[in-house]
Amino acid sequence: MLNKNKDMPIEDFRKSGYELVDWIANYLENVEEFPVVSQVNPGDIKNKLPKYPPQKSEQMSDVFADIDKIIMPGITHWNHPNFMAYFNATSSGPGILAELLIAGLNNNGMLWKTSPALTELEEVTLNWFREMIQLPEKFWGIIYDLASISSLHAIAAAREQAKETNSNFNLSKLRIYTSEHAHSSIEKAVKTLGLSDSALVKIKVDNSFKMIPHELQKAIKEDLENDLQPFCIVATIGTTSTTSIDPVEEIVKINDKYKLWLHVDAAYAGTAAILPELNYILNDVEKADSIVINPHKWLFVPIDLSILYTTKPEILKRAFSIVPEYLKTEVEDKVTNYMDYGIQLGRRFRSIKLWFVIRYFGVEGLQNIIRDHIRLGQKFANLIDNENMFERLAPTPFSAVCFRAVPISNMTEEELNDFNKTLMDEINDSGKLYLSHTKLNGKFTIRLVVSGIRTTEANLDNAWKLIKEKFNLLKTKQD
Repeated sequence: MLNKNKDMPIEDFRKSGYELVDWIANYLENVEEFPVVSQVNPGDIKNKLPKYPPQKSEQMSDVFADIDKIIMPGITHWNHPNFMAYFNATSSGPGILAELLIAGLNNNGMLWKTSPALTELEEVTLNWFREMIQLPEKFWGIIYDLASISSLHAIAAAREQAKETNSNFNLSKLRIYTSEHAHSSIEKAVKTLGLSDSALVKIKVDNSFKMIPHELQKAIKEDLENDLQPFCIVATIGTTSTTSIDPVEEIVKINDKYKLWLHVDAAYAGTAAILPELNYILNDVEKADSIVINPHKWLFVPIDLSILYTTKPEILKRAFSIVPEYLKTEVEDKVTNYMDYGIQLGRRFRSIKLWFVIRYFGVEGLQNIIRDHIRLGQKFANLIDNENMFERLAPTPFSAVCFRAVPISNMTEEELNDFNKTLMDEINDSGKLYLSHTKLNGKFTIRLVVSGIRTTEANLDNAWKLIKEKFNLLKTKQD
């Protein structure tokens, strides 16, 4: 029975908890029965919800009923094996259980003292992951929520380094360099950190959509000649549109010449470095100042969990550490207080998710899943290459394939763009598959990504059948 002055009685919590775990288990078991993409229209969900909060207590059974009746129709199912859009942040069983434990413990790890286990488990699991991707011990790690925030902190540390090393430091003159295909979070970080609108310099890419080193060198040289202040380079391993890998070796040489901060965005692709045959993608990253990798993108950790590694944690700390009297403790010189290394004071116990996932699957188990995703991605790339009326528009170094249909050889680029957008919309509207898009050299490009833990070869084969089915229907209309 409800006691309005206290929390839910334990027996009610236990009963509802069992029901919710059963609901989640049934959902995961039967997720393929749902359309991948939500079929609702804007406002449909809001219009089914009360305008005002309930004044009296409601039963959990009524809340659960509304999940099925109101919430589920508005869900696009990232856990669906046919979700092949974006970089699929699927949640695994052990990761979901970890989320339950995190909420149950409800720890806040702002200080070591406020939860020693939170701090020390984070240190250990980040050392584990560092070993898995073979980064040197000099890299110190911290967990944030998303790569956008990890990169923001890295760029803030780069700004701090520039301020400390340049006697003529001028915020309005700072310049940061990244490729035309870098993630939009870099531009957002520049805005957030108060840099000028012209601070971000986007460097041209080659035919494989990789940053061109001599264009980077040229931009830095010109900015120095114009009395501007270069302070940071952002290289990308696994760009968002094409998963291309910037030439880190050449970028490192340029960075060393000018003594800037080199940040590497490997949010998606960095996880693939746990495979011995793909660890080369992190070659020369040991010479960078920081790198971000997101286990929630391709290591089956529920969103959100982003890791920033840096060789200069002391600079990151100087950029953010503020310790008022009420946060001082007697063990500050013996422990890590993660609050000193970022914007946020409070911190969730996110490392439990990484700990559960690594322990449950083991390194070999995780390697096997990612290796199979790459195999399936390469298989789909070959299907595209061997089909006369389709073409691949970018290399496929991992498991993301960029392609388009070419139904008639003499179609204009505008007609091809319209055709491919319609093709993708028809596929997504079917509810059977979810693909995303980008634009490459002005070409509307469809993207298929294999990174979901439940995606199998059968799912990929069915996706190809659906793509060709929708293509043939559209082509018939064109003819």
